[in-house]
Amino acid sequence: MEVKKSGYSLGDRVVLPPYGVGVVSGISKRRVADDTLAYYQVDFPNSTSRAFVPVIAPDGTGMRPALTSADMPELLARLRGGRLNLPRQWAARHRKVTEILVSGDPFELASLAAELRRWNIERGLPDLDRQAYRRALKLLEQEVRELIDGEAQHVRALIDSAWCETPN
Repeated sequence: MEVKKSGYSLGDRVVLPPYGVGVVSGISKRRVADDTLAYYQVDFPNSTSRAFVPVIAPDGTGMRPALTSADMPELLARLRGGRLNLPRQWAARHRKVTEILVSGDPFELASLAAELRRWNIERGLPDLDRQAYRRALKLLEQEVRELIDGEAQHVRALIDSAWCETPN
């Protein structure tokens, strides 16, 4: 079953924050009130989790296409040298970091990871920032894990090295 209307087809890798990377495995019809609506069925590998996303408005749920090999050079550049102007005040910084983590935007996540890594080297990270750093790395790792190409391998190696540097 292939759907062209919203751009997602059977087998497409997608990201559904906060669940992570999944695969469009079909379309289901569900009765809601007096209407029958179509939903993408998104299955998440290595789990029994499944999500149903409205075909007419997948963007409203935050669903987006997963990264591809073509995205790796920019992602790698952001992981190596991305910059974010994070507020120094804890409450404002926490709000900004939470927005980035919830959005699931991989390029923002990579910039956040790079910035927090820089902060860690310069002065160490407080607990909540350290947790945010780990969460950003984990979300990036999930998206890049299944890609097979040279650039993806560089991204995975950089993420792996970052895990080794993450303070306890």
